Amino acid sequence: MSPLLKSIEEQARAFSAEDRARLAESMLEPLQPLIADIEAAWAAEIEDRVNAFDQDDMSAHCAEEVYGEARQTLR
Repeated sequence: MSPLLKSIEEQARAFSAEDRARLAESMLEPLQPLIADIEAAWAAEIEDRVNAFDQDDMSAHCAEEVYGEARQTLR
């Protein structure tokens, strides 16, 4: 993190919660088109996966099985 950014962050932490929220909104506003594109892509992916599952083109595994395999892999 650059010294300038660190200084700005420290100053912003002294703001009221309302002012920090306004600052966050103003900083995120230019990113809204990108965020909207990402959300649309995820919505399409979810729809594709649900359709594939409904048509038996995708299998599912219970969470206990998935977590168990992950634990074994990490050991």
